Amino acid sequence: MARKFLYFVAIIIAIIIVGAIALAIYGREATEIAFVPRGEFVEQEALAANAYEDPAMWYSRPGIGTDDPARYQPAVAQVAPDPASRTPSPDAPAAEQSIDGPAPFATVGSERGEAADASETPSFAVFFVPPTSYTKGALGEWNAPLNDAETDRLARVFLRGLASPFNRADEIWAPKYRQAAVGAFLTEQDEASRAIDAAYADIAQAFAYFVESVDAEKPIVLAGHSQGSVHILRLLRDKVADTPLRDRIAAVYAPGWPISVEHDLPSLPYPACATGEQASCIVSFLSFTDDGDPGQLLQRYSALPGLDSSARGQDDSVLCVNPLSGMTGGSVPASDNLGTLKPSADMSSAELVPGAVPARCDEAGILRIGDAPDLGPGVLPGGNYHVYDIPLFWKNLQEDVLNRVRTWTTRQS
Repeated sequence: MARKFLYFVAIIIAIIIVGAIALAIYGREATEIAFVPRGEFVEQEALAANAYEDPAMWYSRPGIGTDDPARYQPAVAQVAPDPASRTPSPDAPAAEQSIDGPAPFATVGSERGEAADASETPSFAVFFVPPTSYTKGALGEWNAPLNDAETDRLARVFLRGLASPFNRADEIWAPKYRQAAVGAFLTEQDEASRAIDAAYADIAQAFAYFVESVDAEKPIVLAGHSQGSVHILRLLRDKVADTPLRDRIAAVYAPGWPISVEHDLPSLPYPACATGEQASCIVSFLSFTDDGDPGQLLQRYSALPGLDSSARGQDDSVLCVNPLSGMTGGSVPASDNLGTLKPSADMSSAELVPGAVPARCDEAGILRIGDAPDLGPGVLPGGNYHVYDIPLFWKNLQEDVLNRVRTWTTRQS
């Protein structure tokens, strides 16, 4: 199993590195050549009406057990002590002690995380839409086929890092779907919109089955990342707003995709989260280093219409809810970061490292994370930590969702 996991991760790394080189050298034109499918769009046949009754159509759902990737629980790192805090001794006199603190990810081992206290954990269900794991690029189709082995394996790897902060839920559901290819988000071709629409149709069907299956009194958390966030936002607009479901959504997490403050947010049924205790609100952010350049991302984003169908502009700010405070905007030091999910050197496991990464929402709505943290080869050009949006703040997000569900539950009593 470990060898297979390493193989899947190696594929991810190779894809990221190839994409990074293309971006760095040739920019947008090269990425379109590499990732935008060259073939014609093929209309997807509708799934059977009962398709999502099949457990095989879900990466995560009740009953999977320990093989459920969303139930992954990382170890907690033991952070290396600050050399300057050591008591002077004959072996380490004060004059020889370093005045520098330990490196942000310097650790001296790890220990198993504490089990959650069931009496302190509110009941809730999570519907999590996975990000893109279909990696065929220009030689592939506009939509992933169902049950493609590589796509499914990569999806499970992603879910271990991205859906696991929600593992305190008593139910986590993450559907398979015919994802739009990566290239659909890199081009303005008509085929791209059709591919995204086709992927959303599967998600909408999965969501309907999820709602039917979950207890009618149980609060719901909607979450996703990247392409998954795109579909979550559309569900909010088309399937939640102006329906009884609106009152059941305890929180929404949609990082990894820009949400326009002017042209998207007003069309959604919930506001941005203004405080860490607020329920029925939206958390979203895009992670870049302090000197990172989001220009290419924002160029593509500004060319797309908002959820209100109006054109976005170059200066259209995006939503930034600080994941360390749960509040819109602001700056929070690394000392308030309860745990960043850092993969091991061989990528076979991960551990939570506290106090390593800060978070600051800048004036444009980009989340700045200080100097480049060393998390592995998945960093994109321009200091873009897109792949790590959720792992950077894993433990804070785990606590954040519990706080918001507790608020929702209290509000019902």
